[in-house]
Amino acid sequence: MELRQLRYFVRVVELGSMGRAAADLGVVTSALSQQISRLEGELTTRLLQRSPTGVVPTDAGVAFWRQAQLALRHADEAARAAQQQRLAGQVSVGLAPSTAAVLALPLVLAMRERYPEVRLHLVESLSGNLSALLNARQLDVAVLFDATDEHRLRVAPLLDERLCLIGAASLAGMPKGRQVRLKDVATLPLVMPSGSHGLRAVVEQAFARAKCRPKIVADVDGLAVLMDMVQAGLAATVQPAAAIARLPAGAAALRVLQVADAQARRRNLLASLADEELAPAALAVRAVVVEVARRLVDEGRWAGATLLS
Repeated sequence: MELRQLRYFVRVVELGSMGRAAADLGVVTSALSQQISRLEGELTTRLLQRSPTGVVPTDAGVAFWRQAQLALRHADEAARAAQQQRLAGQVSVGLAPSTAAVLALPLVLAMRERYPEVRLHLVESLSGNLSALLNARQLDVAVLFDATDEHRLRVAPLLDERLCLIGAASLAGMPKGRQVRLKDVATLPLVMPSGSHGLRAVVEQAFARAKCRPKIVADVDGLAVLMDMVQAGLAATVQPAAAIARLPAGAAALRVLQVADAQARRRNLLASLADEELAPAALAVRAVVVEVARRLVDEGRWAGATLLS
């Protein structure tokens, strides 16, 4: 006796028709009738009889129908219990500071609601460090900006972010308006992450395409200190708008100008260990990262971001 046969029989009794049950179950009527006949043969008793309006259960069929419903409920509960037990454990997720400012809390809330038994271990670090941790199998999932050196990983585009020029209004030479071109800020002092990190490479490539070089006066591998320098008026920076998401409302006035150059975008890549290396809980987390990112972009809560298919 198969669970499929029980499901078929229960649906036929509920709908009172072989044809309607077959359509509802997505099978042809002859196949459904054959499975019911096999079930009756195994039980050596008639379960259904034809009537002018369709089919009705015999006395044996009514008794079997009640127990079949109970058996199916128990089977469904067993499957749910297995799934809930499977989706447990700890999953390590790496996010760059600017990404974490937008994505981390919504991700935690979504995971608590959907998979409360999964414990997230969030690691906030610059993209280059996250890449090394992922390759060392110390992370399960990470959002990276460069995946050229990844080995045996699953990497997929997540979204693009427009870059912005961010600087204090008091900084000499800081442009006004809403947009700026890179060639017009080539002499403006900039503070940026060092060359080993993804954003630095993106910015230098964008300046090179604009046929100029950035005037980088300081390398800072930490978003908090970098933004402290920007707020103090020591230099500007080129970052996605997410970089200012954590600044308090009373922070020093900053100008945020979108960089108009088409190539001034930072691609966010969703990287993880290969599917065969990931526990089911980690596979679930990876899917939730995509869902949360999509919702944040759709709701306008990830400024300057464009989803990628």
